Amino acid sequence: MSSIFTKIVNGEIPCYKIAEDENFLAFLDVNPNAKGHTLCIPKQEINKIFDIEDELYLGLMLFSKKIAVALEKSVPCKRIGMAVIGLEVPHAHVHLIPLNEMDEMRFQNKISLSKEEFEELVKKIQSNM
Repeated sequence: MSSIFTKIVNGEIPCYKIAEDENFLAFLDVNPNAKGHTLCIPKQEINKIFDIEDELYLGLMLFSKKIAVALEKSVPCKRIGMAVIGLEVPHAHVHLIPLNEMDEMRFQNKISLSKEEFEELVKKIQSNM
């Protein structure tokens, strides 16, 4: 059975897409820890991040770095935090979270954004890439 992320890659479920290339996709988390919380995933469904072959893994890190740089230019924050948890969705993914305080990395305090706020944020991040 396909993961929710595979369904997003296949266009079966919509997302707030920031960027994609042949191997990777970046989109805003719809249940964010902070404004700009972004997920970077390999398009290939691989359950665990350390099961990714080396070349694809390095590609995911470089893709994530590119997104993080644009994100930091787009959302006021002290830095971009990165986390790989891997328990909630069986598809390897990297969380990029704009941080102003440690609680924003705890995955307990979520924020809400309107559809318009998500769409505006996507455009802003894309303009900084």
